Amino acid sequence: MIKTLLISLPLFISGTAIAVENVKPASVYTTAYNQPSASSERIDKKNPYTMIESVAKITFKRFANEQDSIRKTPNLLKDIVREELMPYIDYKYSAYKVIGAKNFKNTTNKERKAFVPVFRDYLITSYAQVFTLYNNQKVTFDPAKKLTKEKIVSVNTSVIEPGRDPINISFRVRKNKKTNDWRAYDMVAEGVSLLDSKQAELASIIRQKGLPHVTKMLIEKSKKDIVFKSGNK
Repeated sequence: MIKTLLISLPLFISGTAIAVENVKPASVYTTAYNQPSASSERIDKKNPYTMIESVAKITFKRFANEQDSIRKTPNLLKDIVREELMPYIDYKYSAYKVIGAKNFKNTTNKERKAFVPVFRDYLITSYAQVFTLYNNQKVTFDPAKKLTKEKIVSVNTSVIEPGRDPINISFRVRKNKKTNDWRAYDMVAEGVSLLDSKQAELASIIRQKGLPHVTKMLIEKSKKDIVFKSGNK
């Protein structure tokens, strides 16, 4: 079920893991660790490998600390995603990629400016819903690689669940030319690019009905309440 949701939802975080493990050296972050929140700790955006791991660790810690409140008000997950994850996601780049080169020339600057923040809100709702599936799964991170002149790198991880095959997930992270900061823009789950999948899903609608139509469609999707399924309560 987790693998299916990873492939069906867009772009950045698995959302199913509360414990994080780095392969080399091995280190596991569980709910028992007293990690500071992202609001009080500055995460270095100059290294994509440590950034992804740090964001995951802090997000999962906050998620664990606020479980009682989240169970009462599941939409609080949207706040966590908005505050802890979105600062490290290049959602504008992702939004433009979803529009696609072929459709881009048929959209106006005004339409694109309206689409980007709506796409961001859509991501927030999507990620928040995925977080309802957490159940103390473990995430292992491959060792960081030496950076030279790369502009895009993949941060490889695996989601470990007892009794199941590991789910291989790769986060694609892009370096900003002006700031030299890194931000994630895509997630590849079991070889499937979620950005490519979302582009394939929306490209024909944009072409046939226009970007404003898709913008309105995503506004409605973004308004959906977060719901814990019966098996995840």
